[in-house]
Amino acid sequence: MPRFFFPQALSIGSALTLSDQIAHHIQVLRLQPGDAITLFNGQGGEYVATLSAIEKKRAHAEVKTFSPREAELPYGLTLAQALPEGSKMDWIVEKAVELGATALQPLAAQRCVVRLSGERAEKKQAHWQGIIHAAAEQCGRNRLPHLGELADFRRWIGQSDLHRRILLSPRGEAPLSGWARHHPPQAVTLMVGPEGGFTEEEEDLACAQGALMLTMGSRVLRTETAGLAALAALNAVWGEL
Repeated sequence: MPRFFFPQALSIGSALTLSDQIAHHIQVLRLQPGDAITLFNGQGGEYVATLSAIEKKRAHAEVKTFSPREAELPYGLTLAQALPEGSKMDWIVEKAVELGATALQPLAAQRCVVRLSGERAEKKQAHWQGIIHAAAEQCGRNRLPHLGELADFRRWIGQSDLHRRILLSPRGEAPLSGWARHHPPQAVTLMVGPEGGFTEEEEDLACAQGALMLTMGSRVLRTETAGLAALAALNAVWGEL
């Protein structure tokens, strides 16, 4: 059944006018009045609705039933990713949602080639939010990961955080998987540097603020690989995968 993110209040029996974007997808899928679709608003659970009318640029539906189904991890995983080059961040955001990340925190680190500020940063933020919506639609999540605003690494690392912060670095002496096997499932924040990694100064600062430096193994992973591999590794060790 086609799934769509609908960022408005949903209730059984309500008649809805769907967004232009959803209407376009409905036409691409060649759905007809009477066909069922799934809607979710990111607040938990999902609704089955029946298409009541399809116009050229608009579609209407009536909500029929509600399901409390969830696909969330029993522990919170935040991916704090220093901005990579090109469109790599799009890939990272999409796959992190699929792997169950509950929050995404873009970081501006010293070795970041991409520099965002002002209107350009706002556009990127909206673009990544759209990717989160689409990825949640595809993978069956009914709650949306939180997307933090782009933050300077030095300022961000100095903020208090109740979660365990894990810095992924080739300088780490112990592997992430080994640490996870000896600790119960828990909320953690995974920090990944840009191409070239965090500087030693940044890593030392993170450790001074309480971060735990761990490695992903004997091979150096690309920035677009490290965070996703770490999410998958924690899910595997802690029983989600």
